[in-house]
Amino acid sequence: MSFSGRMMNSHFYSVFFAPRGRDRIYDLGMHIAQMYLSPFDKLIGIIGEAGSGKSMLIKGMFPGLELTNDDGGVNTRPLPLLEVFDSDSGFFNAHTYHLDIRFEAAFTQMHVLADAILTAVQKGKRVIVEHFDMIYPFLNVNANLLIGMGEEIIITRPNVFGPLPNEIYDIVSKSVVYRRMAHTAEDLCEFYMPDEYSARCRHGDVKHGFVLEFDKKPDFDLDALEKQVFDAIAADYPISFVDEGHILINKTLHACTGPRTHVSSTGDIENFRLVKKYFYDPINNRYMLAGRVGEKSLNEDATDFNDMKNL
Repeated sequence: MSFSGRMMNSHFYSVFFAPRGRDRIYDLGMHIAQMYLSPFDKLIGIIGEAGSGKSMLIKGMFPGLELTNDDGGVNTRPLPLLEVFDSDSGFFNAHTYHLDIRFEAAFTQMHVLADAILTAVQKGKRVIVEHFDMIYPFLNVNANLLIGMGEEIIITRPNVFGPLPNEIYDIVSKSVVYRRMAHTAEDLCEFYMPDEYSARCRHGDVKHGFVLEFDKKPDFDLDALEKQVFDAIAADYPISFVDEGHILINKTLHACTGPRTHVSSTGDIENFRLVKKYFYDPINNRYMLAGRVGEKSLNEDATDFNDMKNL
């Protein structure tokens, strides 16, 4: 069975940094929909670990869509896709349906979920499937648009030769740990820097790290800031989700717009370091401070910051 339709066959794959804040993920989701989503796409697969931001990306791509795993309210029961699949009329009220396979597998057998997805698609409906890699062996058909979320967001239009969902999963599941470490290190830097800077800084991305952007050149001590973060990592403070706008660092409340994308404790951050210089963006008139986590590459400064002007 094929759902190829009128696809953008020239598109192989695209890669974006996966933002860590809610608003930035919403914004990227909107742009992904504008650039890559086709009206003929009926089956959209989303792949990634829990807390990687899949649901937020879907909300950005499909504003107003009711997510069946939305724990901000009551989980939608019965699952709308199954409700219409089981009805005698087979009538689908909505045009777009969502389901989270990992969540639904606790209540419904996989082959039943697969049959419901295929039935909806055959009737011209669009189905968005989180944890698509789990249902793929039962569907035996790939998605029109496949999106993986790890440290980076991979967007691809697979064909019969791939890429397969498990191949995307292998990539994003291994890289998401760097995103969690970087986000926690980023929040620790905000936590310890002076309030006048932490309250106004913007956030950017770099591979295995983060970028903090300021409207004026900061004057705080970078060595002292790095030491405070080192001390917090050595203390192995727990990082806890509070709500969609806050986390707890040890027992202290801290504002965060991506509260689910963190390591469980500060001691899980590996090889944190600040790049001990500010970079200047003359186009946007901003000053940037970068931090890194994970193994250091031999040429990381030259590779990642070549286009930034050192002050």
